[in-house]
Amino acid sequence: MIAPLAAVTYADIAAAAQRLQGVAHRTPVLTSRSFDEQVGSQVFFKTENLQRAGAFKFRGAYNALAQLDAAARSRGVVTYSSGNHAQAVALAGQLLEIPTTIVMPRDAPTVKLAATRGYGAEVLCYERGEAVREQVAQQLCQERGAVLIPPYDHPQVIAGQGTAAKELLEDVGSLDLLLVCCGGGGLLSGSAIATKTLAPHCRVIGVEPAAGDDATRSFHSRSLQTVENPDTIADGARTPSLGRFTFPLVLHYVDDMVTVTDAQLLEAMFFSGSG
Repeated sequence: MIAPLAAVTYADIAAAAQRLQGVAHRTPVLTSRSFDEQVGSQVFFKTENLQRAGAFKFRGAYNALAQLDAAARSRGVVTYSSGNHAQAVALAGQLLEIPTTIVMPRDAPTVKLAATRGYGAEVLCYERGEAVREQVAQQLCQERGAVLIPPYDHPQVIAGQGTAAKELLEDVGSLDLLLVCCGGGGLLSGSAIATKTLAPHCRVIGVEPAAGDDATRSFHSRSLQTVENPDTIADGARTPSLGRFTFPLVLHYVDDMVTVTDAQLLEAMFFSGSG
């Protein structure tokens, strides 16, 4: 069942920004003359790798957990993630004193498993191909009475992620084009809502790995497409599909979707690492 567009609005993003003030980092915006020369444009990079827990995911996780009432907080939260959302929920739970349980694949990056445990979360590992992480998490919620905080398909998570684009536009002014990475569409849909409100003429383009092109196919066919365990180095984008909240938001607010190969991703990583 597809959720209505009104499930997430710019007002939700503005409220999330207030909630995150003084908690999340207002990450810097960087520029590169050599990159501008290569592409023939002025480019701004929103450095969410410098966000708490190392990714934009902290914005959505904290925004969602901070809105739980006392009873829900006492029961704790459960989520599933290969790493970035796992760390974000664990850190948000630590800051808000909410017990967190994270369902993670056994082959998740060791550093992300360690960081998630380091923030105080209980980590339950599963084998890819033998278990469905969403089902494992749902069962835990039923057994414990815990609240499920999914990694992208959640209105408060989407609103929190949208604060990244809000900050970017506030810092640099209106843009002609905004490129946003896409896995399950939480960052993309939140950023698109913020952008179309603050800079209506800016084109918003979602970018995902070619091996996991479900969102691109969904966008162009206007019907929800899926992919199973895509083989890509973009671990955070190995999601099966857009969600009931993110799919309609992407269709409504995003201008286009494109894909990039793993070779192109590696080229970009080496370029940024040598800059």
